[in-house]
Formats: sequence, structure tokens, C-alpha cells
Amino acid sequence: MRICVLGAGAWGTALAVNAADRHAVTLWARDAQQAAAMAAARENARYLPSIPLPPGLALACGDAGPALAQAELVIVATPMAALRVQLQALRALAVPVAWLCKGFEPTAGGLLAHEVQAQAAPQLQAGVLSGPSFAQEVAQGRPTAMVAASAHEAVRALLVEAFHGPNLRIYANDDIVGVEVGGAVKNVLAIATGLADGLALGLNARAALITRGLAEMTRLGLALGARADTFMGLSGLGDLVLTATGDLSRNRRVGLLLAEGRTLAQAVDSLGHVAEGVYCAHAVVQRARSLGVEMPIAEVVLALLEGRQRPVDAVAALMGRDPVPEAG
Repeated sequence: MRICVLGAGAWGTALAVNAADRHAVTLWARDAQQAAAMAAARENARYLPSIPLPPGLALACGDAGPALAQAELVIVATPMAALRVQLQALRALAVPVAWLCKGFEPTAGGLLAHEVQAQAAPQLQAGVLSGPSFAQEVAQGRPTAMVAASAHEAVRALLVEAFHGPNLRIYANDDIVGVEVGGAVKNVLAIATGLADGLALGLNARAALITRGLAEMTRLGLALGARADTFMGLSGLGDLVLTATGDLSRNRRVGLLLAEGRTLAQAVDSLGHVAEGVYCAHAVVQRARSLGVEMPIAEVVLALLEGRQRPVDAVAALMGRDPVPEAG
């Protein structure tokens, strides 16, 4: 299969590296200087240092037209904020497109990726590849399981064919709403668990945040039309546990740095990568409020990111809430 991956960040590179031993893969980079450096060193030193690029992986930059013209599948590996523009550029494409980004569009509407696609490129046959996966481990060939979600059975099948392999197991799911809600909200919740760990609140606090966070995620997903069982799967509980506890999690790292007393700007600048939870927390909370869904952990994270609460006050705000039934 001929695959074109648009975006040479950590995730785009990792997926291209993983698939290049089975398919003809072209990795397109927006930055010509980065593309030249990758071609010379056969390594993405900026985002995935020490991971060699396979000999069969083609690199491209500039005009993506030639790579797109040959592709049977296009993967969009941009941050959520750039998805709309990228999909608009692909709106006339005849082959399936899937995105890797997780979040809500950081605009007034706070749309999920498939909702952005419905506006920007409604004719596309499209979907998402999501689930508990750090780019570095996928590039290293460590065992990983992910979810291919789409309303189109043919897109799901193509994503499974493209990426299911010895070290990467792909499950198909037609609940794209649930898969995307899980992928978006877990980033916000991971900031909360990073904060708790940074304040040395203990393992009990971490377990409580993950569990109650899963309840928040599920409530929002159901209000948006998702299925409850999706949140007990890879893109819900699986991705939440990984992002909330894994040392490679950028969103968890933000929480840890805020607990140390760093400003949000300092925390984000130190990462060198995008932490989607920072950028979509406002959209998550606003979307939940518009639907009448209570998300107290997400609300506290947003207050912390906006400087309306200190880390210690954020914890007090959660612990000081009135008692409610666990199912509430």
C-alpha cells in the first residue's frame, strides 16, 4: 500500500517508521530545513532522536501534490489547531484520510476532529487512529494496541490493513465520537494527575483522579452521542491510564511542572512538543457547560491553566465538593 504521512513531528514520524517495512511510505515535512536534516542524518533528531529512519522510507517537503497523487491512504499528523486548514487542502482527495490528533478545536465552537472534517471537507472518506500510544515506543517497535475509528467500514478496514503488524495491533470501532472524546479529554485529566503527583499527594489521589476522570469523560461522551462501552476500551480507559501515569506523557509533565511552581508558559516552553491538554481544556469545559455536563476535574484544570487557582487551591477545590453518589 502507498501511504503519505503529512507532518514530520513525533507521531507522524513514528507511524511512518513503523509502517515502512510493510508499505511504501512517504513522510512529508512542512519545514524544508527539518526535511533536509532528516534526509542527511536519516533521523528525526528534533522529535525522535536516536530512532533511525528505515531505508525504504521516502522523505518529501514543499509541494505535497506528487506524494498525494500516488497515495492510497493519507495520514494527517498535525496538531489539532492545524487540522481544519489541512483538511480543507485535501477536500477534493479521492482516497481515505485519517488524522492522529487528539483534542477539541481551540475555537469558540470547540469541535471534535470529525466535526471539523464535516465542515471543512465533507466529501472525504475519513477517520481517526487513536489509543494508548507514545510515539517513541511505536517507533521502537514496542507492542502497542490502537483503535481505527470511522463511520465508514472501508476506512476502518484500510487503516487496519495499513498499520496492523507484528508490533502494532489495530482494532476497528465505528464509534468515532467516543474514540475522539476519549482521546481529547484524557489530555486534560493527565494534567490533573501530573499535578497530584507533583504535589506528592500519593497513589490514592492518583487512582481517584483517574477513576473520577473516566466518569467525567464518559458523561461528556454520552451527551455527544457516544457509546458507554467505548470508554472502557483502548481509546478511553486505556489512553487515560497511559497519559495520566506514563513518564513520556507531555500533559502529565505540564501538571508536574505547575506543581513545582513553574508558570504555564515556562512549562509549555520546556516541553519542545505540543501538549494538547493545554490548548483544548477551555474547549472541553465550554462544550460540557453547553450540554449541562458536570466536569469538576476539567473545570479545576482550566482554572489552574488560566491562573485563577494555585495548585494547592485546585486540590482543595476538588476535595471540598459536596458528597455525591458515585454514579453521579
